[in-house]
Amino acid sequence: MTDIVITVLVVLAVVAAIGALSAVRVIKQYERGVVLRLGRLHRDIRGPGLTLIVPFVDRLRKVNMQIVTMPVPAQEGITRDNVTVRVDAVVYFKVVEPADAVIRVENYQFAVSQMAQTSLRSIIGKSDLDDLLSNREKLNQGLELMIDSPAVDWGVQIDRVEIKDVSLPDTMKRSMARQAEAHRERRARVINADAELQASKRLAEAAEQMSVQPSALQLRLLQTITAVAAEKNSTLVLPFPVELLRFLERAQQPEAEEAASSAPGTARGRGTPVGAGAGRKGTGDRSERRGAEEDAGEDIALTFRPTAQGSPTGAMPEPAAPFSGPLPPDPAAPLRDPAMVLPELQVTGLPTAEDVAADRPRERERGRAERREGRREDRTEEERAHSGHGRRHRSRGT
Repeated sequence: MTDIVITVLVVLAVVAAIGALSAVRVIKQYERGVVLRLGRLHRDIRGPGLTLIVPFVDRLRKVNMQIVTMPVPAQEGITRDNVTVRVDAVVYFKVVEPADAVIRVENYQFAVSQMAQTSLRSIIGKSDLDDLLSNREKLNQGLELMIDSPAVDWGVQIDRVEIKDVSLPDTMKRSMARQAEAHRERRARVINADAELQASKRLAEAAEQMSVQPSALQLRLLQTITAVAAEKNSTLVLPFPVELLRFLERAQQPEAEEAASSAPGTARGRGTPVGAGAGRKGTGDRSERRGAEEDAGEDIALTFRPTAQGSPTGAMPEPAAPFSGPLPPDPAAPLRDPAMVLPELQVTGLPTAEDVAADRPRERERGRAERREGRREDRTEEERAHSGHGRRHRSRGT
C-alpha cells in the first residue's frame, strides 16, 4: 500500500513539473505575445520577459515588432505614354497592433507583398516615363498611400516605399541617348551664338572708337605684325595701304573716260574697209572674203591693242611722253591722321589716248600688208593646184 502511494505521489510531482515548465514562456524585447485561451483572444498583450500561461488551455503567439524590409519583385507594365518598362521596389513596414496582425489576416507579410506588387503595377500605368525617371519622390509617396490604406486594418504600418530600378528597352535607351545628344548640341549652338553676338557688339564698339582715331587702326596693325613675328615661322607679313589702291584707281579713271569717248568716232571713220570687204565678198573670191573678215576683226581689236607694237617696217615706235602732274584730291583726306598719310606719288610711263590714236594708223597699215601677203599666197596655192590637176588629166588621156 505504501508503495502505491509513493508511486502516485511521484507521478503527480512529475506531472506538476511538466505543467510548470509548459506554463513558463520567455518573450524577447522586440516581440509581443498574443494569448488565445480556448481559442478566444485574451485581452492582455504579453510584454517582453518571463510570462506564464495556463498549460493545455492557453496558446501564446509571438509577433515580431521590428521593421521588416521586403523587396518587391520586378513588375513589367506599360506607362501612360505607351512605353514598356520593368520596375522593382522595396517596402519598409512594421506591426503596431499585434492582435490585429494575428486575428485579422492569416499572413500579414504575404498580404503586404501582394498589395505592394499590385500597387506598383497601378502606379506604372498611371505615370509617364519622365515621371518614373525624374519624379520618383512623388511616385514613392503615392505608392506608400496605396499600400498603407488596407494595411492599417491588419495592424501594419508602412514606414516607406522606394522604387529601386526602372529598366528600359534597348531601343528606348538609344532614342533617349540621341535626344540627350541633340539637346546638348542645341545648348552648345545657343551658347556659341550668344558668344558671337557679344563679340560682334564689342567689335562694333572697337570699330567706332577706331573711326574717331584712325591712328588706332595703324597701331593695331603694328601689334598684329608683332604677334606674327614672335612665332617661329618663315612668313613675312607686308601691310599694303588701302589708300594706295584707291589712288591708282582714281588715276586710271580719266584715261578710261578718254578712251571711251574716242572709240565711237574711230569706229565710224573705219566704216569704209568693212564696206569694201562686203564688196569683195560679192565677187565670190575666197581670199577677198577672208581679208574683209580679218579687216573687220582688226578694226574691233585695235581699240584694245597695247601700244608696245613694232611699225610695219620693223622699227620700234618712239616712246610715249610720260604722264606727270598733281594727284586728284582725296575726299577722305580730312579724316586721316596727318602723321599716317602717305606722300603723293607721281605716275609716269602710262600710255595716253594721244599715243593710242597715233599708233592706230600704223597698226592698220601693217594689218593690210599682212592680209595682202596672205592673199598672194592663197592665189599661188590655187595656181599650183590647177596646174597639178591639168597634169593628172593629161596623164590619164595618154
